[in-house]
Amino acid sequence: MQVVLKKEMVINNSHSFMLSDLPFETGEKVVVFVMSETNLTAKLNKWRKLFKMTQALPQAQCVTDDDIDAEIEAYREGL
Repeated sequence: MQVVLKKEMVINNSHSFMLSDLPFETGEKVVVFVMSETNLTAKLNKWRKLFKMTQALPQAQCVTDDDIDAEIEAYREGL
């Protein structure tokens, strides 16, 4: 089982942070991703706006759940 942790913190004047009390063994190799929540929120808001605009298009109004299911199934089958 892969362990994934989410740690939130505010960067201080030293522009650094320290992680402690992690559930990993000494010498175990880990990967750390660091991203700004501000940028993440802005990107999420752009995606939401794009989705709303796409859903408002006239050609999107006639798409049914069955159409979506068929497209997903075709993709899974490699068509």
